Amino acid sequence: MPLNLLFGFACTFTVANLYYSHPILDILASSFNVSQERASIIPTAAQGGYAAGLLFICPLGDLVKRRPFVLWLMAFTATITLGLCLTSKFETFIAINFIMSVTTVTPVRFHSFFHIQADSDTKSEQIMLPLVGQLAAPNRRATALSIVVSGLLLGILIARLLSGIIANYSSWRNVYWMSFALQYAILILLWIWMPDYPQTNKHISYFRILYSIPELLLKNPILVQASLIGFLISSTFTSFWTTLTFLLSADPYNYSTVIIGLFALAGMVPMLFGPFFANKFTDRFQTHISVLIGTLVCLLGIAIGTYTGKLTIAGPIIQAVLFDFGQQIAQVANRTAIYGVAPKAANRVNTAYMLCAFCGQLMGTAVGNKLYARGGWVLSGSASVGFMGGAILVLLMRGPRETRWLGWRGGLHLRRAKQQEQSDNNSASELEKESGEKDDQRDTHSNSQDQVFRNEEQGRQDGDKTGRTEGTFVSSQD
Repeated sequence: MPLNLLFGFACTFTVANLYYSHPILDILASSFNVSQERASIIPTAAQGGYAAGLLFICPLGDLVKRRPFVLWLMAFTATITLGLCLTSKFETFIAINFIMSVTTVTPVRFHSFFHIQADSDTKSEQIMLPLVGQLAAPNRRATALSIVVSGLLLGILIARLLSGIIANYSSWRNVYWMSFALQYAILILLWIWMPDYPQTNKHISYFRILYSIPELLLKNPILVQASLIGFLISSTFTSFWTTLTFLLSADPYNYSTVIIGLFALAGMVPMLFGPFFANKFTDRFQTHISVLIGTLVCLLGIAIGTYTGKLTIAGPIIQAVLFDFGQQIAQVANRTAIYGVAPKAANRVNTAYMLCAFCGQLMGTAVGNKLYARGGWVLSGSASVGFMGGAILVLLMRGPRETRWLGWRGGLHLRRAKQQEQSDNNSASELEKESGEKDDQRDTHSNSQDQVFRNEEQGRQDGDKTGRTEGTFVSSQD
């Protein structure tokens, strides 16, 4: 448990690196003497760097030893943060922010250390979200995933809150000095407490792992459907939170960074009620229904905020609450669906989905801010309405029981079919059986090695006794 708490702390304040800039974009624009549109490149670069890290850095975690890999990533991330504290050139700030975001995928590697301890000698480690999706009972999978996703949202909330408060009462550079100190504190704690684990894949190449990700997308229509929906929902997420800073810092509101940062408290709503909804609804009904409800709630919130945001502050507040709640419902339901299609490839399924989601964030940040620069809050919000409508269209193009790429064969049954739950149970049983067989093989191999060691030790002892006996005999002869 203490180790899991350490990893949770590390995840929270490492992923926060992606979101420190959101509430202070207006201050950064003034400090670097650039337009708000150019300042919006900062979060765009961060999302692009994170997406690149997901694709090119994460697969290395299955090919090398985990402890040195994570420690080197953390050391690099912490050190390069120093450049954000000191640089006075906008282009340099952008480049450093991109590079730092590439190695900020460390939390994805932390997930691989959350383990289940069966006894004092047996541990198993997997990536956290796929692990939750695999090991949770099918009728409790959405609840378990919702709790984990709620925890990840805490990093985003804390980043915006702390950034807004610190920048209001001191220099914005102190936000990154805080990040610099936290990264090195995490590095020291991990160096002291983090155990080592061997690489999990010794017979597969780095490029083979990369190639297997698009293979999964080509073979699983439900994964493609969920990834496209995740892409579109994520695009509206970053578009809203980055353009919101420009809206609140300008007329008619002219809010300080503290007030802008406090808008992050709207994220408390999904953190508190998301798991409850997953338990009472998502786990009991088809995931299609939950995704539809989530996207409709998002669409309602975006419409209210977009077309009333210039008139009353209640509009953006309602949008923040409804959108954060709706997007968590939809994302958790999507994850619940995809973890059942390829249980033995859950890690790569998760990578494919996350990569699509962060590419959506990248696109949403770039498009949303460019539209805001051209037409203001209403134009960028209208684009988000269109993206959310596209997500609903993608959902309706394929039914929950359809095995092909398009269609509604099998119809729509509100409650989850018993056959589907039985299939999930069989998959979970196969995984447990496979894990048990691997544990048995490791135990047998370990016992064999122990026996060989004992035989060798006994042989050395016998040899020593023989040598001493022969030496005594020679001495008596002399």
